[in-house]
Amino acid sequence: MDSADQRLKPDIGRLHVITDFHFQQRFSHAELARYAIDGGADTIQFRQKGGAIGNRLVAARETASECQASDVPLIIDDDITLLLATEAAGVHLGSTDLPVAVARSILGNRYLIGGTATTVEQALKAESDGADYIGFGPVYRTHSKSNPASVKGIAGLKVVCNDVSIPVIAIAGITVDRIEEVLGSGAHGVAVMAAVTMAENPREATLRLREEIEHCTM
Repeated sequence: MDSADQRLKPDIGRLHVITDFHFQQRFSHAELARYAIDGGADTIQFRQKGGAIGNRLVAARETASECQASDVPLIIDDDITLLLATEAAGVHLGSTDLPVAVARSILGNRYLIGGTATTVEQALKAESDGADYIGFGPVYRTHSKSNPASVKGIAGLKVVCNDVSIPVIAIAGITVDRIEEVLGSGAHGVAVMAAVTMAENPREATLRLREEIEHCTM
């Protein structure tokens, strides 16, 4: 492993805020990133499943600009092309995306790679294939996916956190009042979307999440 490349990787954040322009159209990806960063998010994930690549590129670059201005890592969901085009910090890959091992062979060690897992077996494979962290879930019921995997619950989260050696980011249905039990189960952090993007005030919603994380990790 090239030590110079390794030093370029940011730390794995504890509060990943996922941007969205599908479930809400009040704010752009870049605006949501700014509100979340102002509220204390230490990682932003750009998530846009559909639309023309040109439009997604513009939105991703605008979001990257907001993140770079505050030195907050940006992770691109699903798309290595957008990662390279925006000079983001990393990519998060789901089960139907490019395999983690292939992404690592292309990207080398400079970029963060997150891998989605819904089972212990998937988490262990993502780790062995070179993922820097696991996005595990759905921990709770979610409406942000049309066909989500079955809810894993806190029991499932605990098992994965015990079995892998890389950070686990809990995903799906995360709210302020669930932070304590999620982090208490061994998760390194959480990824949220609706709790921030659908909130009346995204900045204040992020701030409440950040304060709870800080309280639970003191």
